[in-house]
Amino acid sequence: MVRMKNLIAGILVLLAFFACTGRGGEESAAALRPFPYQQVPPALIDPAGRSEWMAEHYWDAYFSGSGLCDSSALLGVLSDDLAQAMANFCAVLDACPLSVTDKAVGKMFTKMEAKHASDTTLNIFVRFSELATLYFYDPNSPLRDEDYYLPYVKRLCESPWTPQDMLGAYRFEAQTCSLNRRGQKAPDFRFKTREGKILHLYGTRADYTILFFSNPGCGACGEIVEQLKSLPYLEGDIAAGKLAVLNIYIDEDLAAWRAHTGDYPSSWQSGYDPSGVIRSNRLYFVRAIPSLYLLDSEKRIVMKDAPTEKLTTYLNNLKNN
Repeated sequence: MVRMKNLIAGILVLLAFFACTGRGGEESAAALRPFPYQQVPPALIDPAGRSEWMAEHYWDAYFSGSGLCDSSALLGVLSDDLAQAMANFCAVLDACPLSVTDKAVGKMFTKMEAKHASDTTLNIFVRFSELATLYFYDPNSPLRDEDYYLPYVKRLCESPWTPQDMLGAYRFEAQTCSLNRRGQKAPDFRFKTREGKILHLYGTRADYTILFFSNPGCGACGEIVEQLKSLPYLEGDIAAGKLAVLNIYIDEDLAAWRAHTGDYPSSWQSGYDPSGVIRSNRLYFVRAIPSLYLLDSEKRIVMKDAPTEKLTTYLNNLKNN
């Protein structure tokens, strides 16, 4: 899989120079404590190996209980620093296979849970759960990835520290996030085009298919349309069979849908779900509109509910390699 190479390279260069040290100034001042980034062992020179090591050890120093990373320092890390650290963690995970990301997120949860158990006054459990939800799962997060949230929310379903009144919601989230993980084959479905033809997802032939769930008159959908149209190779790749864009409406107001079919390029396949199976059967569980998936030639999922920037970066990297 093509990685977000430029972003990851920049972050890993940054991480390589940080360790569990102060930012300069008085180390006793809690407000000056930076997030303690890990140093990748110099012997690891393979980029994939460095990314995987960083993913699995990312939180070690923060929860180690030594030096600036002792319990009192956990609260001394600037809120902005910790939020940025979580954002950087997402970027590191982007460079790793799913088996590694599952392990890395699980390891973070284990360390967080143990620290919370040792000192509940730190409120680490709530703090981390809020950050994980915000970055991994929130529909407005430009870093969101349900594959990263799944191992976290599964642990929330099992943890003795999870509030009982939240268990039902977390179990539902774990169930829906388990649908259509990266590498799985996307469920087939039929759709009816604006010309009245009945087609199937699996009948779409292309090296890559962008599956775009949208609504008529949706402003955010229009922004995505413009971002995709701005890709200089889009129309050429569609004509050559390298890329397909399948725009699907899953709601019931067909009059509104028909009124807005002209909002999408004629080279895209646009249709609606005539029997409502996508939503009612939760084949995809579209949490929010718009939603983007990227599928390979075998209709395996490359990206699920992907932020537009992640998807276009992936496509740009394909063109450059």
